[in-house]
Amino acid sequence: MITVLVAYASKHHSTAEIAELIGAVLELDDTLDVDVRSVDTVEHVALYDAVVLGSAVYVGQWQSQAAQFLKEHVAELADRPVWLFSSGPTGEGDPQTIMKGWEFPEALQPLVEQIKPRNVAFFHGKLDPSKLNFMERTAVKLIHAPLGDFRDWDMIRNWATHIAQALIEEQTERILALPQTDIPRS
Repeated sequence: MITVLVAYASKHHSTAEIAELIGAVLELDDTLDVDVRSVDTVEHVALYDAVVLGSAVYVGQWQSQAAQFLKEHVAELADRPVWLFSSGPTGEGDPQTIMKGWEFPEALQPLVEQIKPRNVAFFHGKLDPSKLNFMERTAVKLIHAPLGDFRDWDMIRNWATHIAQALIEEQTERILALPQTDIPRS
């Protein structure tokens, strides 16, 4: 059994919903034991064989809890397969094009280089004005951010499926690499 942590930092629950879908897709495989949790509730990364870490993005920054999690657990994360995702931009088109090639906060670049993630994904987010406080609504109006749910659930499912396939392939390779023993024949 491969244990997988899907950890996330979410301000208005949109990124949490993405993490929950990733976890649900991974759980479709019986060889994966998946734990979906807010980064605030994760104590021991060492309990997991692989980690998927995601954060909502606001003004080009990850949520502070996700950045702190990355800093506190960089050594443990560097010792296992890791996938990173961000969610945030709203509107039509490729999220990285909208964000002008942005993948993650520049301040986190040295940590990301240490971790060497298998893949970094950027998903569209959701902007629901009913969940925003006064300051957030004002900022959204000033920058004319598109309102609505722009998450591409098929893209997220496909990404999670690739993670599951990679983990299963690696486990199969490890099993095949085990020394063969002579099995007595009767």
